[in-house]
Parts: sequence; C-alpha cells; structure tokens
Amino acid sequence: MTGATSDTSRSSLFDHLSRVYAAFNSRDIEQALAALHPDVNWPNGMTGGSVHGRDAVREYGTNQWRQIDPRVEPTGMSSDDRGRIVVEVHQVVRDLSGAILADRMVQHVYTVDNGLITQMEIRD
Repeated sequence: MTGATSDTSRSSLFDHLSRVYAAFNSRDIEQALAALHPDVNWPNGMTGGSVHGRDAVREYGTNQWRQIDPRVEPTGMSSDDRGRIVVEVHQVVRDLSGAILADRMVQHVYTVDNGLITQMEIRD
C-alpha cells in the first residue's frame, strides 16, 4: 500500500473501499472501475485465473451479473505485514431466481498504489 501508512490514510482507504463495495452491490460498474488501476490484476472468482485491466474487469463483472446475483458486505478491514488491505467479507451468492447458492465469509486482499487498486486476491 504505497503512500498510505498512517492511521488517517488507512481510514481514508477503508472508507474508499467501502464505497467500492457499495458500487459493486448496486451494479454501478463505472464507479467501481474508477477505483482500479488501468492495469489492475483481478481474480476471476467464477472460473479461476484472473483478468487484467479495467475493460476486462468490466466484462467479467457484467457477465457475472447476467448469471448470478452476488452481494459482498465488508465486515472488517485491516492491513497485513506487506501493507495490503485485508477485507473480511460476508458473501452471499444467489441464482437469478433468488435461491442462495453460497453464503460464506471470505477475505479480499488488495494491493493499492496511489489510491488505486492494482491487485485483488480472494481467500476462502
């Protein structure tokens, strides 16, 4: 997490990430993408691997929303020893008819540089 080591900076970054989760949950893809570095490395939680860049994340997200209805609510955030932001997330995934497919806690680990997310990792 380059340039965001003070408590004030971390608090601001946590607030920023909370807004990104809100944008994702409201399907405001453009607001969510604005928080990402143009060359972001983003995990493909549906099929594995990752996608690279904002356009690929846009395609991944909109394709995902055509197939399932995921909701992710951050329940806590901290920094790890490498300066990354670790977000505890309650994830509920429903099919398009509303049936729950998954209801679990996961971790999202972010690398942030100059206020933009450069990488995200999902931990079960």
